[in-house]
Amino acid sequence: MTSVSEDFTVVATASEAVDRLAALHQEATQALDAALKRYLKDRVEPSAAERQLFRYPEIRIRYRAPGVPPATTRAYAKIQLPGTYVATVTHPAAFRGYLLEQLEPLMRDYDVQVEVGRSRQDIPYPYVVEQGDELAGSGVTAAELARVFPSTDLSAAHDDIADGHYDWERIDPLPLALFDAARTDFSLRRIVHYTGSDWRHVQPWILLTNYHRYVDQFIQHGLEQLRSDPRFERLVLPGNVIIERDMDPTEAQAVIAAIAWHRFQMPAYHLIAGDGHGVTLVNIGVGPSNAKNITDHLAVLRPHCWLMIGHCGGLRQSQTIGDYVLAHAYMRRDGILDRVVPPHIPIPALAEVQVALQEAAASVTGERGEALKRRLRTGTVLTYDDRNWELRWAQERPLINLARAVAVDMESGTIAAQGYRLRVPYGTLLCVSDKPLHSEIKLPGSANAFYARAVSQHLAIGIAALDQLRTQLDSLHSRKLRSFDEPPFR
Repeated sequence: MTSVSEDFTVVATASEAVDRLAALHQEATQALDAALKRYLKDRVEPSAAERQLFRYPEIRIRYRAPGVPPATTRAYAKIQLPGTYVATVTHPAAFRGYLLEQLEPLMRDYDVQVEVGRSRQDIPYPYVVEQGDELAGSGVTAAELARVFPSTDLSAAHDDIADGHYDWERIDPLPLALFDAARTDFSLRRIVHYTGSDWRHVQPWILLTNYHRYVDQFIQHGLEQLRSDPRFERLVLPGNVIIERDMDPTEAQAVIAAIAWHRFQMPAYHLIAGDGHGVTLVNIGVGPSNAKNITDHLAVLRPHCWLMIGHCGGLRQSQTIGDYVLAHAYMRRDGILDRVVPPHIPIPALAEVQVALQEAAASVTGERGEALKRRLRTGTVLTYDDRNWELRWAQERPLINLARAVAVDMESGTIAAQGYRLRVPYGTLLCVSDKPLHSEIKLPGSANAFYARAVSQHLAIGIAALDQLRTQLDSLHSRKLRSFDEPPFR
């Protein structure tokens, strides 16, 4: 390695860059953790030299080539104009696969200089406290710790890059990634809080649902995969409860029965694969606020895709309870993203996801042609923020009619808009659970019969679609999600 400054060094390979990032992050977090424990025990404040260590590592990519950058059809790992691109990085060891995926093609296809060193951005002390037990009984208040150690600064955790709030003609250095270290750490802690499991368990293929009954089917699917497919290694349940593939079935069922999933607002379940391409299911509950909340945080993990598989109200007379709706457009009446993605901004359907969902539906149901068209309706999904929108039917009917909407729910439009906004491929396959405009409402008897028939098949379609998408990663990360001014990392 060739030194460029006291803190930054030039690296020759992507692997070398990630190794140095990881070493610097480990040095910083260990120093901060040790100083924090010493202060809690003996009230000894860290020295000035120690404080210099409490900083995130940073990567810089310098691209000075004249003229137009090399052309590429990739949607990521590309540079649009000369300049210095910078990002602070947290947990580089855990994000190693993602970082290599971005750096290797950049360093191969562009004449760049890559440097790694210690940034000027402090690591807030709460992000190195894993359990919180260290603070219990210490007699030290949060205000006192914030005086002595770097603390969380919400002005440093923002979505300005993703939301296009920078003037790329006037900023230097340029952003290398959508999220910096502080924004990422903020969301990693929120994922743990809301889902009840370590963020490291979250897989890159994500299913989002609004009904707990899908959880039971996902757990059974996970157990079956552990028995039959050597690619899968373990099933992780809320509370970080792990079922290994060699666990006795009776013991596994006892563990599942004891899970206190209700302790968590949006419990997550992870089927972990040895090749890094497992599946996570998150029960996000009902409503656009939950949908935005969890996707704000999952996005920092840079998943390959998230799919909404939930229930909806059918709006057409020809639909039958148990039919499927494949969203190809969204009428967003949820209001929650209007300031950052106004409702008049189109949210495009992603061809790869649409095809995968339709082919998965045909494969799982065994129906094709006219038979599949009767079961699977493609059209506009209307997303509301008001569960009792039917009470405004007279006022809403003209707009719904004009939009040709075929289904209504409270999450899909939000999730799709978040995927568009945060550059995560997205899709929606819903199941008609009632027809509120045609006197077919959810009554206890009919609802239970519907759930027994439909949930297992619906979940199987979502998982089958993700299996198909795993084989087409290069085309899945679509250029449709990239703006004019875009950081090199996806």
